[in-house]
Amino acid sequence: MSLIHALVGHGSTILAEHKADGRDFSQATQTILSKIPPNDSKLTYVWEQYFFHYISEGGFIYLVMADDAAGRRMPFTFLTELKRQPTASSSSLANMPPYGLQGTFGPTIAQLMNQYNTSPPTDELSRAQNELAQVKNIMVQNVEQILSRGERIELLVDKTDNMAQQATAFRRGARSVRRQMWWKNTKVLMLSVLVALILVWIIVAQFCGAGLNQCGAKK
Repeated sequence: MSLIHALVGHGSTILAEHKADGRDFSQATQTILSKIPPNDSKLTYVWEQYFFHYISEGGFIYLVMADDAAGRRMPFTFLTELKRQPTASSSSLANMPPYGLQGTFGPTIAQLMNQYNTSPPTDELSRAQNELAQVKNIMVQNVEQILSRGERIELLVDKTDNMAQQATAFRRGARSVRRQMWWKNTKVLMLSVLVALILVWIIVAQFCGAGLNQCGAKK
């Protein structure tokens, strides 16, 4: 069995899904859904001998879990055909509650999965091969030990965001340090001037008195 678990979601909300056998990979699929960026993209995750392929388009996510024997062409062909189903991308589904399509669209996913697991259409696979050859943004991400790591799936976009945040934090920190150093230098300068004035007053007071009136009287 090549295709194991497929779903349609909006953001991280699963609208409908189908599991081809009794194994439960819900934690892995839910973790991946939570990490998929909102922009349109295609990507493959690898975990042990399993592959998680997804297409994100218009806020909807089409994801299928397959074993390594399926390769990538057949799963992405399946996702493309799943995406073409009229119910799978209707704008009215954006506010649908979790599993709101399970009763109506779940059987469609099951039927399509069974078709691709038994006798996938040759013409669709050939067309998909040509399309995939032109696609440059399908990446493979190794997510070994995904279940033991829980939420520790790091996407390239996460790393980019982290670097941007770190750069921003560094700039803010540098500005803060500069302000602190400026105030420190200003305080030292003011204190030095004050100490100098006090020393001058002490020296002059030795000859003219504390009120500095004796020098004026001698004149």
